[in-house]
Amino acid sequence: MPKQNEHQIPPSAPPSVLTDYRDWFWTLAWDNAPNIQTWALDRPDGRRRYLKLARTGRYPSLADEEARMRWARTFLPVPQVLGAGSEDETDWLLTVGLPGTSAVAASLIAEPSLLVPALARGLRRFHEAPIAECPFDFRVVHALGHVQKRVANRLIDYAEHLHPEHRHLGADSVVEELVRLAPSTEDLVVCHGDYCLPNALLQDGEVTGFVDLGELGVADRWWDLAIATWSVTWNLGPGWEDLFLQTYGIERDERRVRFYRLLYDLVS
Repeated sequence: MPKQNEHQIPPSAPPSVLTDYRDWFWTLAWDNAPNIQTWALDRPDGRRRYLKLARTGRYPSLADEEARMRWARTFLPVPQVLGAGSEDETDWLLTVGLPGTSAVAASLIAEPSLLVPALARGLRRFHEAPIAECPFDFRVVHALGHVQKRVANRLIDYAEHLHPEHRHLGADSVVEELVRLAPSTEDLVVCHGDYCLPNALLQDGEVTGFVDLGELGVADRWWDLAIATWSVTWNLGPGWEDLFLQTYGIERDERRVRFYRLLYDLVS
């Protein structure tokens, strides 16, 4: 009879990883199939690894994330990369698990008045990474070029990708609206690129780890602030965005919020 954990191993698990981890206990930690899955691999002694699997050709690629994670680890609490590769149309990324609890844990969401300020302080810390040393760029010019290429190559499913508040735009006017809203100046920092609740880990009331770094790069800080506040509303309900911005130490910029939320819908 097969071991219990063998039932959990996904068919797409790369053979090179199975060589070392077949006897670990596999649990599906995050499921966004068919695009991406994340598996937790555990040993009885407490060791934990995470294996992220993605279809080859997905943006951002796991190679993108690997490069950014290796760079960021010098400055920020992000996972250590153990390996990465591509096999049979599946990309994979293997990392060491970080301590902490995901911000979407029920125990944390139950106390938004404590969670929201902690998330804001965590983002402020992330933005202290040195932009002069960051080789990854997502300034407005780069971002617009990326979206225009995706539109030209018909890679955007507007019904699937666009948030309900953006769906009235459609294919004919979405890029036009994005260009119209684009800021003429940028307050540059190293941005996470997807700073939402599932991508922050907390211990003792503070953010102690960051994950999902495939879109890290130098950009206007509102690239993160717009998405972080959006995520606060999605996960905790309305009424918490002001507390996030107040704790971070910035006043709301509605035009930039609108630009970066529309951009977020279109980049991947």
